[in-house]
Amino acid sequence: MNFKNISKNILIAGAVALLATACSQNSSTTKVTTKSPEKKAATESKKAEPAKKSGDTVVTSTTPVTYPPIDHARYDALMKKLANGDSTGKWPVKNAPYPLPGAILPYKRIVAFYGNLSSKGMGILGELPPNEMLAKLKGEVKNWEKADPTTPVQPALHYICVVASGVPGKAGKYRTRMPFNRIDTVIALAKKANAIVFLDVQVGLGSIRTELPELERFLILPQVHFGMDPEFSMKDGSHPGKKIGTYDADDVNYVSGYLADLVKKHNLPPKILIVHRFTKKMVTNYKNIKLRKEVQIVMDMDGWGEPSLKNDSYRYFIHDEPVQFTGFKLFYKNDLKKAPHHMLTPQEVLSRKPAPIYIQYQ
Repeated sequence: MNFKNISKNILIAGAVALLATACSQNSSTTKVTTKSPEKKAATESKKAEPAKKSGDTVVTSTTPVTYPPIDHARYDALMKKLANGDSTGKWPVKNAPYPLPGAILPYKRIVAFYGNLSSKGMGILGELPPNEMLAKLKGEVKNWEKADPTTPVQPALHYICVVASGVPGKAGKYRTRMPFNRIDTVIALAKKANAIVFLDVQVGLGSIRTELPELERFLILPQVHFGMDPEFSMKDGSHPGKKIGTYDADDVNYVSGYLADLVKKHNLPPKILIVHRFTKKMVTNYKNIKLRKEVQIVMDMDGWGEPSLKNDSYRYFIHDEPVQFTGFKLFYKNDLKKAPHHMLTPQEVLSRKPAPIYIQYQ
């Protein structure tokens, strides 16, 4: 199995270390110098339009919105459509709870640009100037709308806000937290594109139980969701990039439980949790992952390589170990490295069983 271009994090360690000197947060203190997102959202909420139907997203307001109840028959029909004729009995997932009103999935397919604003090597999100990046995202959205006209597309920015590093840093955790004002910038960029936001965490030698609460001020916004990357969760003490890390179902359940509590406390629509995966050991005990009406879990096939390798990875680690929803990652550069030097098209990705509802470009 190919690594997901692990060297990208090691190569940018120096740059990230320099950036960290400007960060207002470290392992023990948090200081925010920018206007809080809660106050921003409160100011902007006067302009926000309430959602009209299940699947709509309110992206600028923390004011509670009343969504219509979930139409169970419609939801079931959409989940059956996503199964895409799968005959194994694994899809759609059985006994999954219906989501709270206001859920994005399966009503819309998410198309996300992934990366870090401070690095051109970590993904398309930081590779291009912001306006050019948003224009390219808009083009990809149109491609997916054309490939599946029956499923609306929700654009997204997937920002790595905690970056695994090749150096230990002050906390000795081999991870660097990005400044909160960079998260503010991503949220502002997303608003321009009517996009939602994912905050992605690579814990290094740290813990998801430490990193997730640091982001609560952003996660109480209805348009902000979360991603956890087992590749850089180094539970055995190895340095990031030396081997592939892991999360257990217990870690996923901690995160979904935390997000569910935020949803209930702040009267939010369901949160989406992205879990990256491209090997079996990256997620252990998947059958113990709990499904909740407040959180929608996407297992995202995150590996890069030739089409046959990506398809095999999707089949073995996503299809064969069903959780709830599925995702598929496309690499503009790494997927072209090996023959036939071809990045899968939307039509080709949609032929998977089940059809992915979350698409990520790096």
